[in-house]
Amino acid sequence: MKIRLAIQQRVIPAYRAPFLELLAKHPEIELGVIAGAPQPGEMITIVEQLEGVDYQFTKNIHLLHGKFYFCLQPQFPAWVKNWHPDVLVVEANPRYRSTPSALRWMKSQKKPVIGWGLGVPQYSGPVSFIRNYTRTQFLKSFNSMIAYSKRGAQGYVQAGFDPENVYVAMNATAASPTNPPPNRVIWKEDYIPIVLYVGRLQPRKRLDALIKICSQLPEKIQPNLWIVGDGAIRSELESLADKAYSKTKFWGEIFGEELDLIFNQADLFVLPGTGGLAVQQAMAHALPVIVAEGDGTQSDLVTNENGWNIPPNDSQALIDAISSALSSPEKLRQKGLAAYQTVKSSVNIDQMVSVFLKASMAAHTRGNS
Repeated sequence: MKIRLAIQQRVIPAYRAPFLELLAKHPEIELGVIAGAPQPGEMITIVEQLEGVDYQFTKNIHLLHGKFYFCLQPQFPAWVKNWHPDVLVVEANPRYRSTPSALRWMKSQKKPVIGWGLGVPQYSGPVSFIRNYTRTQFLKSFNSMIAYSKRGAQGYVQAGFDPENVYVAMNATAASPTNPPPNRVIWKEDYIPIVLYVGRLQPRKRLDALIKICSQLPEKIQPNLWIVGDGAIRSELESLADKAYSKTKFWGEIFGEELDLIFNQADLFVLPGTGGLAVQQAMAHALPVIVAEGDGTQSDLVTNENGWNIPPNDSQALIDAISSALSSPEKLRQKGLAAYQTVKSSVNIDQMVSVFLKASMAAHTRGNS
């Protein structure tokens, strides 16, 4: 008999669709998903349908901003009652104020609820006690937790969860690569390496810092800088590049096979700011990566073997990492092959599905025992 598994999200970004559709294909799962639209200005591309999934697009009501932000999904509790799942997975975020009602109904039916989140942040400031207490009480509603990272899982254990009920599903956006890694040669002295960025052109990506840093590198290792993507600050970045670093090329938005060709030509992928779903895509093309540490998920993905994790907003650390990378072509190629192996074997949606299945089936079994 199939397990009826329901998943709640605030939004379903396009990059999450392959995971959900793969999960829905499992013969022991009947999958229902509920989610809504992002806030204006979030620049999140969402999906309108999911193959093989009973997908309920719902209304999101966004209230206030910043640390006072809340989201209501008024239809969520009624949807849970009507869909009647065996196991419910929700975002472990107390800011989503319609979630507690759905959790109470699941508990009244003696059905398990799994939280899915980044971990347990510790707040500071005038209302930190209230915020920390509210989150602790909210977490007590869950039977088990799925964390995006090992750091997040450790936070849930420290918050009181039994380690056996805490799972790590590393945040993946693509399947395990099926093509072999590109055959990149170790370059000679007259070769100009290519440093690549792929993503939205936004201030938080720190692309202005990347352009300036490339201009400050020793001339013998100055790369061609390729920037793929579009966004509100493109014209500003183009003006900066014209003045500071003429070896910069802006490609605009590129997808599919054309983007694959660009990845295969590059030598190093750099994410100087926050976010960046293209990191795994770069690693699947055997590119070593430099990323600014963020929410903890990067530390599971990027290691000393396959790239560089640097502190956020640290220009000196960024220039040191790029200098180190471009000064040792042989080491760079070794890190690239290690990056490919990471997404081939460890961080991919196949592994993510496996963890969700394990957590859901264990919760269902305990709930029926």
